[in-house]
Amino acid sequence: MPIGQRVAIVGGGHNALITAFYLAKGGFKPLVLERREIVGGGAITEEFHPGFRASTLAHTVGPLSAAVARDLQLEKFDFEILRPDPRVFAPRPDGQSLLFQNDTARTAANIARLSEKDAAKYAQFAASLEELSGFFTQLCSITPPAIDTPTPEDLWNLFKTGRGVRSLGKRGIFDLLRWGPMAVADFASEFFETELLRAVIAARGIFGTALGPWSAGSTAVLLLRAAVDHHPAGPAAFPRGGLGSLTRALADAAKQAGAEIRTNAEVQHIRAKNGAVTGVVLTGGEEIAIEAVVSGADPKRTFFKLLDPTQLDPTFALRVRNFRAAGTVAKVNLALNGLPVFSALDSAEGSLNTLSGRIHIGPEIDYLERAFDASKYGEFSTAPYLDVTIPTILDAPMAPDGKHVLSAYVQFAPFKVAAAPAPPAAASEKPARSGAAEKSNLHAPIEKSESNWSARRKDLGDVVVKTLAAYAPNLPDLIEHMQVITPHDLETSYGFTGGHIFHGELALDQLFTMRPVLDWARYKTPIRGLYLCGSGTHPGNGLTGLSGANAAREIIRDLR
Repeated sequence: MPIGQRVAIVGGGHNALITAFYLAKGGFKPLVLERREIVGGGAITEEFHPGFRASTLAHTVGPLSAAVARDLQLEKFDFEILRPDPRVFAPRPDGQSLLFQNDTARTAANIARLSEKDAAKYAQFAASLEELSGFFTQLCSITPPAIDTPTPEDLWNLFKTGRGVRSLGKRGIFDLLRWGPMAVADFASEFFETELLRAVIAARGIFGTALGPWSAGSTAVLLLRAAVDHHPAGPAAFPRGGLGSLTRALADAAKQAGAEIRTNAEVQHIRAKNGAVTGVVLTGGEEIAIEAVVSGADPKRTFFKLLDPTQLDPTFALRVRNFRAAGTVAKVNLALNGLPVFSALDSAEGSLNTLSGRIHIGPEIDYLERAFDASKYGEFSTAPYLDVTIPTILDAPMAPDGKHVLSAYVQFAPFKVAAAPAPPAAASEKPARSGAAEKSNLHAPIEKSESNWSARRKDLGDVVVKTLAAYAPNLPDLIEHMQVITPHDLETSYGFTGGHIFHGELALDQLFTMRPVLDWARYKTPIRGLYLCGSGTHPGNGLTGLSGANAAREIIRDLR
């Protein structure tokens, strides 16, 4: 296809906008079609209660890949990143806590209050992550190679990646091979003995996944995330104005480069004939003839809802159908009329600064595992793992004067949740069945459905408030309004099939050359002229922009 032709991009999430920017820079005319009234996908800022605005879904930047940020020059579009220090505050119910600061030595000094041995090991651990991050950064920036017929560029990329592995030395290579398949609980235990410290480290390996800290391969997820931020506690970077200001800046950069962006333009169908894309059809009937389509939607939505599945090879269709994408994350946003007071903080020591980063609620490894256990059986834990921010500490205009927003990721919340348990029968009521029938009913399967969330939404919100109240007792009295976003909402309102925030499970069998499926991890699809650029492609890991940037490189090469 000659340069200058238009390319339709389905969806206006951050990866789609980054792809649009690079395509425009490459001489094409990308047309971004976003079904909602705003772009952003999972990175948006919305008012959820009069005067209160929040990063509705994602609440921290990935961080954005340094190379992508350099290319887009977002600072030209009134974009500012707030970087708190400390970046993570981890309290325990007994009043003890741990602060992870940007500086390794200062964090080690904080750890020393709980364990001198762990404090001495912390610098070694941070150095190990930093050393490995170079290899994973290289891995995340390349296109997965073709399995059967690798191209010369594939071979060159693999050579460079292999050279990066060799630079780790014999001990580093051994550690890499051993750590990747390991449970992140064991990985953290190799370095540390303090449960709270282990739990904060391990949380990076399970966030947004259907993995517990004792699940094999969860260390690989942690190491993948270290590629863009090798700090042991993970990132804490907040765009001023919320995550919506990031995607607004991405949209501005794409438009300046030559992209066109249309909102309230939902793609209902991707037309294909004889195995090739011919155009897109919008809700309302408008048809746009186009020779290439890039989908920023997840793979399952792309192939089974936007495209006629009969156009697909049966083997490919089966593999995509088996691509695991059942979400485990919910979101609760609270409008507060004051600042929560955490028992682990002395008000005289500057709690505002301490609470300005992320707040980790999950004091030990087994606490995280029990929260995961509940989700395996269609329930959410009464003691969930929470990743919390209070963005109004650094960004006061997000709420009215003197008031605050609290935003909490809730894990684990299964996409298909069991119905609420029936209230116990009154003692005077006669059983409706015989004793034998009642006994057999105990073994009946529990009905689980995404639709059960409508009845259990408030239950989840109440669990989150109760969990936080164990650490900040005054919180319940501060609440003016509570917004609960369930995995079902993530699918129906925000377009994440299965409610999965990463478009598909992050697990060893769904990464690199197997993301989304084996033989089709190079952003192309079996339909000529149809490409993928969302988080369901390699590396598919949060708000880094790498999936979009990698996809754009391959699309430009293919279309030329």
